[in-house]
Amino acid sequence: MQNANSATQKAEPERGTLASVAAVYSPAALFSSAYPELWLGARSPFGLALPDAQPTPAQLYAPRGVYLDDQYLIVADSGNHRVMIWHGVPAADEQPADVVLGQPDFYSEGARAGGRGPERGLHLPTGVAVYEGRLLVADSWHHRVLIWNQVPQHSDVAPDLVIGQADLFSVSENRGRACDALTLYWPYGMGYVAGWFYITDTGNRRVLGWNGLPEPDQPPDLILGQPDACSRLENRGGDARGDSFRWPHAVAGDATRLLIADAGNHRVLGWAPRPEHDRPADLALGQPDLYSNGEFSYRPQGPQRLRFPYAISYEAGLLAVADTANNRVLLWRDPPQSGAFHPADAVLSQPSFDVTGENRWKLVERDTLCWPYGIHLHRNRLAIADSGNNRVMVWQLEV
Repeated sequence: MQNANSATQKAEPERGTLASVAAVYSPAALFSSAYPELWLGARSPFGLALPDAQPTPAQLYAPRGVYLDDQYLIVADSGNHRVMIWHGVPAADEQPADVVLGQPDFYSEGARAGGRGPERGLHLPTGVAVYEGRLLVADSWHHRVLIWNQVPQHSDVAPDLVIGQADLFSVSENRGRACDALTLYWPYGMGYVAGWFYITDTGNRRVLGWNGLPEPDQPPDLILGQPDACSRLENRGGDARGDSFRWPHAVAGDATRLLIADAGNHRVLGWAPRPEHDRPADLALGQPDLYSNGEFSYRPQGPQRLRFPYAISYEAGLLAVADTANNRVLLWRDPPQSGAFHPADAVLSQPSFDVTGENRWKLVERDTLCWPYGIHLHRNRLAIADSGNNRVMVWQLEV
């Protein structure tokens, strides 16, 4: 299998080899083939994917978020406290990024732009996305979501707007006060679903929703997971239930459904139709019912269980779930709208539904995963922030 050490060569997928190690296990024949076509980030000398000691335009350190469309590939390079932007889908392995945000240049590191300040700096960015031509970044440890009115075309551009803080210089959790409708605490993810914008306010164990992209200091139109804007108890202060969260982490869906990855309860919750007010979910993936949240560590998981699903993506009836602690991505075609414990149709990177080891308990290869933390579907491509391997992989899914 080709090593990803040359930035000048296009990655050539070895479909026969990948099939032999079962890069995609699909008893339902969900795909005719699925293979990783592109490797961005850490090289793999001697089978280990480790970044350089100093950041570069082509290296990543524990990336946790990724976004892909026809114009951009955008990565939250979380360990380097920066966001990397490629113009168009990269054409080769290890292709350098075109733009960096959160640092003055590609070779600097450190939270708050190495101490320059939070107005241009980031602290563990996680979610990244483009909505209505705007770039949004979940700057999680600064307890805010940043908005650029246009996707920057050059590096070190300050954001235009901030959600969750009074200004670009403030970074305290919940604005340094008790939780309320205008505050955030570790906002790890976000989603734009059928005209609604959602933030997973992870530290406050809730999901906030606005009908359209919000302006600064605009209260949410919807709060899920808590009885009011001032409450923030894990699972509402009790056991898991259909209207509670432990660590809500990602949002996806369409005009008919809303899906939320509740990572700490090891499940994905679904509402159909999308909720207009706080109410119990209709669907639970990863658990046998809406009241269970068990973690089955180091046991065969099968196609139904999840361990810390940190990311989800949904497009054209295909649901992808980053089953992070099981080192795999599960896929459902036309997932049900209600019920629980529905089995996935396919798994990426493991030879069967019962294998869960990091890099299949071997050295890293093109089709292995180690703690996939972010994913994004776009037109039969799946971008994966393979955090434990310090890289982003783009898979081609052929139906």
